[in-house]
Amino acid sequence: MTNDRTNVDTMVIGAGLGGSCQSHTDGGHRTGTGNGDARRIAELEREVQELRRANEILKVYFAKELDLELESNQSALAVEKPGEPALAEMSPAAPPAPARTIRWTAAQPSTIPDPPRPMAEFRALGPIEAVVDGQLLDLGAPKQRALLALLVSKVGQPVAVDVIVEELWTGNPPPSAITSLQAYVANLRRVLEPNRAPRTPATVLRTYGRGYLLDNHVVEVDVHRFSERASAGWEALDRGKPQQALHELEAGLTLWRGQAYAEVADTTYVRPEVARLEELRLSVIEGRCAALLAVGAHEMAVAELEAFTQAHPLREYGCELLSLALYRAGRQADALAVLRTNQRRLAEELGIDPRPALQHLENEILNHAPALDWRPRPGGGA
Repeated sequence: MTNDRTNVDTMVIGAGLGGSCQSHTDGGHRTGTGNGDARRIAELEREVQELRRANEILKVYFAKELDLELESNQSALAVEKPGEPALAEMSPAAPPAPARTIRWTAAQPSTIPDPPRPMAEFRALGPIEAVVDGQLLDLGAPKQRALLALLVSKVGQPVAVDVIVEELWTGNPPPSAITSLQAYVANLRRVLEPNRAPRTPATVLRTYGRGYLLDNHVVEVDVHRFSERASAGWEALDRGKPQQALHELEAGLTLWRGQAYAEVADTTYVRPEVARLEELRLSVIEGRCAALLAVGAHEMAVAELEAFTQAHPLREYGCELLSLALYRAGRQADALAVLRTNQRRLAEELGIDPRPALQHLENEILNHAPALDWRPRPGGGA
């Protein structure tokens, strides 16, 4: 029994040391061999070491690529241990190097590029004008100018040749109308795109089917800017910011130089758009006067509104604003006279009564209602 225990202990110790052990017997029979087990354990230990080294090499690789600090144990990889295979002879079990290099760059601040400048700017709130590269263009003969005004009124939409001919020659086109129209288009293209190469498609004034259009992606029109200013002004007034409203509405009104689309304002095709813009302009004037009252500029509002109501006596909102401005300026009798004159005119000319807001205002003026008095808004009303 002692001999058997000694033999077993010797085999285990030998296997643990990785050395070779001779065959042992128990009662004259072979009990096993230690050489195979020892070799297997040694191979496993070697594979573990190789995997560890491969892991450390990959850590160094990625640390260099990512510009990170290397860990302190990298120095151990500088000298290859004796008896260990070189990196090129590593076991296939080692993980392969990544196929793609990972590179990190510092985050760049996000910037929104400025919108591209329009190739041409058109002014249609008055006689038609065109600006390219900051220069006011010579648009040529009256019919050529009328053609451009017609196209600007429908910017972004094609206008058929038949419609253009009908409008430019008021229903009596000469036999040469189409030839003349083509010449007008060629002249306008030349001035609107002076740097366009010969025989290249036009960008601003394009042919579209059997018609022409101004591309709204590359042009700017003052009509659109006016509408944007008007919307911004009314929105500011609704939010209780009369100073901002005053700025927006005045900026919109300064764009006007006369009747919209003056060259073609009387044509059947453009007349509805002219009427729409005129109504919008009058509403913006009233909105500006309401903003003047909101900031306490009563006398200035009176001067503006007296001229306005004389030109447009049936606009009830204008009369309401004028009456309130007169009351706040200390002219109660004049304020009542405005309301009663308006009431009489509506009855005589239209057979209707004033809207309830005017009747309510008259009662408040008679009763000196405190709600009519002006009070500065906190923060200046901006």
